[in-house]
Amino acid sequence: MDAYQQVIATIALTMGASWASGINLYATIATLGILGATGNVTLPEQLMVLQSPLVIGSAGLMYLVEFFADKTPGVDTGWDTIHTFIRIPAGVILAAGVVGNVSPALVVTAGILGGAVSATSHLVKAGSRVLINASPEPFTNWTASFIEDIAVIGGLYTALHYPLLFLILFAVFIGLAIWLLPKIWRAVKFLFAKLRSLFSTSSRPVFPEQIETESSPDDKPIQ
Repeated sequence: MDAYQQVIATIALTMGASWASGINLYATIATLGILGATGNVTLPEQLMVLQSPLVIGSAGLMYLVEFFADKTPGVDTGWDTIHTFIRIPAGVILAAGVVGNVSPALVVTAGILGGAVSATSHLVKAGSRVLINASPEPFTNWTASFIEDIAVIGGLYTALHYPLLFLILFAVFIGLAIWLLPKIWRAVKFLFAKLRSLFSTSSRPVFPEQIETESSPDDKPIQ
């Protein structure tokens, strides 16, 4: 592999690992660990710890927990909220680990970019799930979750084996995220405003005096 291909492969894995961790961290760790342990790819030195059976096993166990939590309406939103404080820092660590010991400045740069990318993919996932959960039927939730799982595994495989293709698809994702995030944010704010007004109206007590005071003179019976 020449220097140009090495640079492309490093960038693709840096962006791929951070992007995937923002969607499903445990699937990301398990996929990278299994691919490295089976010899399908050669992970950077700083990420070889992911090949440990202990790391793969714990990531696989947590993936099973997330597999069911992520497909339960309402529970998935709570899970995403908690994992805001887990996925984004993990994206920083994985991105920094890809570049290894090249230079401290490059490690910091990769960490900053990795954190931004994992935050973006996490916000797209979490925000869209809030909107999907507004639907009374569960099938859209399950479909979204399965698509996310497939996207994470397929995206990492593409980043490792076809880095240039992955970077093209990644650029498309960033463009879509820039367009989608403001719309998702406005829709989520509107949804929560509706829920707040609904609960405030339904929980407000109504007393007989209020009904008598608020009744219109036109409501009096005709003599």
